[in-house]
Amino acid sequence: MASEEGNDTMTVTQHAEAALKPAMTLDMRGTSCPAPLLGAKRLVDSLRPGEVLLLLSDCPGTRDDLHAWSRHTDVEIAHTERLPGGGQGFHIRRGRTAKPSVNAILDLRGAVCPGPIVEAKRLLNGMQGGETLMLVSNCPGVAADVADWVRATGFSLDRTAEIAPGEFEFTIRKP
Repeated sequence: MASEEGNDTMTVTQHAEAALKPAMTLDMRGTSCPAPLLGAKRLVDSLRPGEVLLLLSDCPGTRDDLHAWSRHTDVEIAHTERLPGGGQGFHIRRGRTAKPSVNAILDLRGAVCPGPIVEAKRLLNGMQGGETLMLVSNCPGVAADVADWVRATGFSLDRTAEIAPGEFEFTIRKP
């Protein structure tokens, strides 16, 4: 009976390892944010639901970027691990839907204006046409500033939501 339990445990372990076996690996060590997030996003979009991407990064901001992205999209950070030579490996599992509604998250609560718009522009410049960015900010006056900036630049403001008093989420689409 002990061997049967051992086999069951082995099967569960093997199943867990197979569930995290990456379909692709993206090595972004040596790059700075937001490059690891943008690279991961592009590859995750090409995966089938349930498949895993292994992202290797040594940028200290990658962990926060990925977790913010996963809160607003249909991806899961299934496992993280420290890499022997430095940095971390992130196992990112694509969810059930074909396309996430937001491609990147930029949470700049606490940053003063015009910082949120400057950083949003920088990130959007690295994105592909049709992709969307969610900008989160609590800068006073940011709602009017973002609306004016989007009109002036030709980006599309798909959604504005006040998520807490004075805190806003803006979904901006690149044409």
